[in-house]
Amino acid sequence: MAVPKKKPSLTRTNRRRAVYYRSKNVTVTKCPHCGEPMLPHHVCMKCGYYDGKQILEVKE
Repeated sequence: MAVPKKKPSLTRTNRRRAVYYRSKNVTVTKCPHCGEPMLPHHVCMKCGYYDGKQILEVKE
């Protein structure tokens, strides 16, 4: 099994971790049925629609 010869420096480690911290931005879209903000490719929790079809029965 391969073993690294030297310990990675803190700069290299932090640079690698910085990519993860930058990618935490979440895209939010508007529901085409009710206009509420929702995550893409998810069922709208306000109206229960996904891809133009009613998936969930939402209690009001």
